[in-house]
Amino acid sequence: MADRDKQTRYKQEIQQMMYVSGETGEPSLETLAIIEEIVRQQVLELLRSCTELAARRGSRSITINDLIFQIRQDAPKVSRLRTFLSWKDVRKNVKDSEDKGADVDIGGTEDVVGTPVPGGPVDDAAKKNKKNKLGLPWEPASYFSHEVPERDDEDDEEEEEMNYITLQRLRKADERTKAMTKDEYVTWSEYRQASFTYRKSKRFREWAGFGIVTDTKPADDIVDILGFLTFEMVQTLTEEALRIKDHEDQWKERTGDNEANGTKKRKLTQGLFTLPGEGRSPIEPKHIQEAFRRLQARQKKYRAMLNGTRLSGRSSLKLF
Repeated sequence: MADRDKQTRYKQEIQQMMYVSGETGEPSLETLAIIEEIVRQQVLELLRSCTELAARRGSRSITINDLIFQIRQDAPKVSRLRTFLSWKDVRKNVKDSEDKGADVDIGGTEDVVGTPVPGGPVDDAAKKNKKNKLGLPWEPASYFSHEVPERDDEDDEEEEEMNYITLQRLRKADERTKAMTKDEYVTWSEYRQASFTYRKSKRFREWAGFGIVTDTKPADDIVDILGFLTFEMVQTLTEEALRIKDHEDQWKERTGDNEANGTKKRKLTQGLFTLPGEGRSPIEPKHIQEAFRRLQARQKKYRAMLNGTRLSGRSSLKLF
């Protein structure tokens, strides 16, 4: 147990991320260690693919575009990452303005999840910076030499999808926090800032394999993006594991398979005034392992496209 405790570098951060994602129990050290190892393997695979992509264009350094290219098929995640980078740019510009003595005030901020946290009025300069979009070289707009100016009232499909996903995430957050006390909500808000990289960039670079998987020293933006993605990985794993556990608990209640030592446990019914997580047992390693297995499942269309070809069916790690 002591060896595993030493190997788990981000025990506290993962536990906080799981709490934000809906886990109200106390996960075991084994569960936290499994999550950390899964996330680390995801980061190693991500950096390996980015390094190969950079080598194809004759470069040793990976870029932001290399990272985003790996998750390009997950449009909502790309949109959240763009929002995260936009707000990061806003804060940088405001800080530069303050350093130069400009009287600029921005009340909004953002957590690691990539959701803006309103805190006051945002000036016109901040709004303008926020609307700056990160251009990606594989998008159709990059094929043309002239860029069509955007209208302020124009919402593209990506923004509409982003707004829908944001509303879904906010609705989940509201469900998780509506029965919390003031102190519990303060704790939940603080936990939203949990990060693998914040003020721990040196430890993260060693943990992520910089210097082994890739030779170059990562830029600050690369580390920040990886911090964003690792939070998303823990959240995705936790939410999937919670769904698996909920289905398992419901099956046990229906079949009566909830007896231990000859004493039948009291069945908990979720009523209107039932507090979230009341009497709930935490996620177990088996739930995390099953969640990972499901997230690694390949679509039938992907497997069918390999039939009759010379392409190897090497089962590489699927990023989520």
